[in-house]
Amino acid sequence: MILLDEDRLFPTEGRGRELARALFDSVRDLPIISPHGHTDPRWLAGNERFGNPADLFVTPDHYVFRMLYSQGIRLEDLGIETLAGEKSATDPREVWRLFAAHYHVFRGTPSRLWIDHSLQEVFGVEKGLSAETADEIYEQISDCLGRPEFLPRALFDRFNIEVIATTESPLDTLDHHARVAASDWGGRMISTYRPDAVMDPENPDFLNNLKVFSEITGEDALSWDGYLKAHRKRRLRFKAYGATATDHGHPTARTENLSQQAARELFNAVLRDPTDAGNAEMFRAQMLTEMARMSLDDGLVMQIHAGSRRNHSSAIHRRFGADKGFDIPGRTDFVTALGPLLDVVGHEPDMTVILFTLDESSYGRELAPLAGVYPALKLGPAWWFFDSADGMRRFREMTTETAGFYNTVGFNDDTRAFCSIPARHDVARRVDCAFLASLVTSGRLGETDAFEVVQDLTYHLAKKAYRL
Repeated sequence: MILLDEDRLFPTEGRGRELARALFDSVRDLPIISPHGHTDPRWLAGNERFGNPADLFVTPDHYVFRMLYSQGIRLEDLGIETLAGEKSATDPREVWRLFAAHYHVFRGTPSRLWIDHSLQEVFGVEKGLSAETADEIYEQISDCLGRPEFLPRALFDRFNIEVIATTESPLDTLDHHARVAASDWGGRMISTYRPDAVMDPENPDFLNNLKVFSEITGEDALSWDGYLKAHRKRRLRFKAYGATATDHGHPTARTENLSQQAARELFNAVLRDPTDAGNAEMFRAQMLTEMARMSLDDGLVMQIHAGSRRNHSSAIHRRFGADKGFDIPGRTDFVTALGPLLDVVGHEPDMTVILFTLDESSYGRELAPLAGVYPALKLGPAWWFFDSADGMRRFREMTTETAGFYNTVGFNDDTRAFCSIPARHDVARRVDCAFLASLVTSGRLGETDAFEVVQDLTYHLAKKAYRL
């Protein structure tokens, strides 16, 4: 049984399908550039075998466990620990059986496509996953995981990954990156500077994080000037381990451009009362602009992921912590919100700010027009809830006519599930090939141009935008 249709995601008939196939054949074997994601750096640092199929496919993947939770399956029964260290399921085989028994709920979703790709292409599975086949497939994957060719570094090479970026807090020791750098392995793993832990006053650990920030950097991060110096020091440290970008997750895209005296007063007010929501939002807004100024100095590309309403369920957040499937898309006003930051860096041709959104309605109305005129702005690919085949197609349809292809940055997988990386890039390449084929067959793009564009979308634009 073949799990995947060879012509998946292509036009259904005629010249469009033939052209999409030809375009895909021209990029099928290009190396993977993975400039933004959340894979665990210890996998490549330690190069130890992945534990078991449940640890590989279920517990780290919030796309998976949020869908299962929606069907009434408790997170504890999927092997996910509470903050108190409790979990009902301790046998990974039972977690896998539960997953397999409900695999049908993923029909039509991108997760189903990614997982089927991983099962077939990575582990050689030829049967559909179900309650009846759960144990057989579990044993097949487990057997594979015990072989040297399925260790993380071997899979990295097999997946044809040229570079992978992980994402770390300023408080991270970067020990895993140091270990990779000191090894004789030829793979390239770099970090990304994600300062949310010390930039969001509404984080319950904010004040304690600033104290740790001070200890790590030797600066007084409880003073405005020392706080900015601490950021500069850590950014340089991240660059030493290959970082080419920062990343900022904000509930809105709001930015501010306060005077340094006003910013200092705001910082002091936040220290006195981090729970003041108005000051917290203004502080995050000001810090985006401060980060942009620093990027002008040190050359780090700036990514802004805006529009996620984090931890929508307070009950789940209290019991399990963050990143448990309850982050929900929200409306975002980019035109007004980004004005102060763009006044500072928007016209700088050597500056790169990559924008991501969970508000699809803003693609054509705001983001494409902004990126289509400001030299510093680029559009990140369809993100999170919209990195499906249809979501990527909608992104191209709503942005290309105003921003073109060359104000976008190719694809990034943004995943926590290591074996889904080639699957996600396969989907992105197929969607772009189908879109380009539609432009050619409707007379809007020449065939020669399409073959050049698909090379850029697959490989060159990501390398250029992320300075890799």
